[in-house]
Amino acid sequence: MRSYKKGTVLLSQGKLAKECFFILQGCVMSYYLVDGEFKVTEFFTESQPITPVSYTTKKPSQYFLECMEDSIISIGTPERSAELMRKLPRLAAMGASIMEDQLANQRMKYDEFIKLSPEERYQNLRETSPNLLNRVPQYLIASYLGIKPESLSRIRKRLYK
Repeated sequence: MRSYKKGTVLLSQGKLAKECFFILQGCVMSYYLVDGEFKVTEFFTESQPITPVSYTTKKPSQYFLECMEDSIISIGTPERSAELMRKLPRLAAMGASIMEDQLANQRMKYDEFIKLSPEERYQNLRETSPNLLNRVPQYLIASYLGIKPESLSRIRKRLYK
């Protein structure tokens, strides 16, 4: 378990992920930098695991992981995971189930992003993760929704009337 300050980059684009993470307290975002612009793909908060693609593929990361708040994070390594599986064999079956759930959730989020309008995506975020709206700057919420900050302002204005 480690503490990280807001703004700490846990993983940089081009680096190999040697650790996976479990958020005990705080908020972490994953994002791409495209022509100097943030393209936010996910926010992770308490009780959520983060297994960077690079950790699994053993190839350099295509994206960044950065702490949005001061955070307390449990760190996993291949060695620790192997040791845990040896000591607790039932954990292996649970781990596979958790990974399947994560994959299904990611697929549903992707499908919703494709099918829903920006306003519907915002409303969905408001319903499923209302605490994010108070924890994360609006320009990053806009990026996550795939819209410009001005569009998010218009959507919020319409919805709050």
